[in-house]
Amino acid sequence: MLLKVAALGALGYVGYRYYQHHNTRAAFAPGQASRENAIRDAGPDAIRDITRREWTKEDQASDESFPASDPPATY
Repeated sequence: MLLKVAALGALGYVGYRYYQHHNTRAAFAPGQASRENAIRDAGPDAIRDITRREWTKEDQASDESFPASDPPATY
C-alpha cells in the first residue's frame, strides 16, 4: 500500500513539473513572456502562432494599440 502511494505521489510530481515546464502563455512567442512581465512586444516576431498571410501596417498598428479601446487611426 505504501509503495502504491509513493508511486502515485512521484507520478503526480513528475506531471506537475512537466506542466510547469511546458506551460506557455497564450499569444507569446517563446522567450517573450516572463512571470514578472505580462506585456507582449508588438509585431509578428512576438506572437506564438505563425501568421498565414503577410503582416500589414494595419496589423502592426492594431497590434501596437492593443488593448486600447479605440482602434488605431490607420483603420
